[in-house]
Amino acid sequence: METMKTKKTTRRDFIKKSSATVAGAMILPTVVPSTVFGKTAPSNQINVGMIGTGRQAVFANLNNGFLTLDKYRVIATNDVDSWRMKNATKVINDFYSKAGKKYKGVKEYDDYRGLIANKDVDAVMISTTDHWHAPVTIHAALAGKHVCMEKAFTVAPAWGTAVVEAVKKAGVANRLDSEFRSLREINRAVELVHNGVIGELVEVEVGVPGELNGSAIGPQETMPIPEELNYDMWLGPAFQAPYTLKRVHDPKRIDSRPGWLRMSDYCNGMITNWGAHLNDIAMWGMKKEYELPVSVEGTGTFDKGLWNTINAFEINYEYADGLILKFLIDVPYVKFIGKEGWIRIEYPDKLSASSDKILDFVPGENDISYKDTLTDKADFLKSIETGKPSLEPLEVGNNVYMLTMMGLFAVTLGRKLNWDNAARQFVNDNAANALMTRPFRIKWLDKHVVDWMNKFQQYELI
Repeated sequence: METMKTKKTTRRDFIKKSSATVAGAMILPTVVPSTVFGKTAPSNQINVGMIGTGRQAVFANLNNGFLTLDKYRVIATNDVDSWRMKNATKVINDFYSKAGKKYKGVKEYDDYRGLIANKDVDAVMISTTDHWHAPVTIHAALAGKHVCMEKAFTVAPAWGTAVVEAVKKAGVANRLDSEFRSLREINRAVELVHNGVIGELVEVEVGVPGELNGSAIGPQETMPIPEELNYDMWLGPAFQAPYTLKRVHDPKRIDSRPGWLRMSDYCNGMITNWGAHLNDIAMWGMKKEYELPVSVEGTGTFDKGLWNTINAFEINYEYADGLILKFLIDVPYVKFIGKEGWIRIEYPDKLSASSDKILDFVPGENDISYKDTLTDKADFLKSIETGKPSLEPLEVGNNVYMLTMMGLFAVTLGRKLNWDNAARQFVNDNAANALMTRPFRIKWLDKHVVDWMNKFQQYELI
């Protein structure tokens, strides 16, 4: 007679099992307060590593994000700026110390690759500069880490494709970190559209604010690199450039807007930054999250000098079914125009419509309701637990990014562009298709990440 040996279920076994979609009922973990930590994490705790610890990471992704949810435990930080990393570590340790016992459980890494190699880390929050998003996400996903990634998606469509294919191959939970779908008045607007209150959609308008740092600046003098900053690693996949404060971020503070957001080497500008939030809402409302328009044309202007991203634009898109999307610099809003009325939501919560009757609509039992939409971090957690897609998976985030980039390319080239959704390329336009790729520096990237990104590039790497 054979005897059955009892196998101990480890925390990592639990995480792996809870990430897979299974037939039948799904048993979800119970809540364990984040302050009840022993030497090892509880079996139902999901350990998070923070890659990039600047303004967005601390104010949004920690204080109003992971630290507010008991099932998450932030155990690691990484940044190329040691002051920022230590600041975030203190924020985390101080939060967990509120239970009464001083907590010092966060491990610091000056190289993101060490954090990813930590077997206790189950998921990562990537809050780096945009030009680092793709290589770090690819590395993390291929290492089996669940990935939540800040917008804007990346700096080149080919890099975005590489990210999407990496998370598909790895089968990890993934989400673009935009909180807009969780804001009630915003998802209320989409709720009304999806319930057909304004009839068939015919046109959608999206406005985003202009640059927030004032006027552009010209060339800057080369400056000494702050001792806390590994500037060469900050540049990473971008090419060598002399250090100046306006290229990077203010030393030893996280409450100011960094200059890199206005430099095309590291970011595509407000067209993709705020565009990631509001075009996602537009595409969600249009039910076109997995479809791109078939044509785009527009006009715009660019800053000249050190800051050189697009600063004004008006872009028109047309979908295969004739639906029109307009995208322009304005106040942040989305307006859905149907055959029976319109709905407009201005960020964060100014909802208006062509008639009060539209806003009086209350979903019934058989109608669509988004009133219980989870927060972005809670939604990411649910995806890890259930193995089901998040509310904004990276494939959708990449399509939103591609929509904004199509507009940027049309303005850059000064002509109408036509798009083939099946081929995922522009029609008979070598110049436009060439803009979808970008050469990158391989220093600081592991070979398997370089090889993966190179699958989607047409350039020789240097």
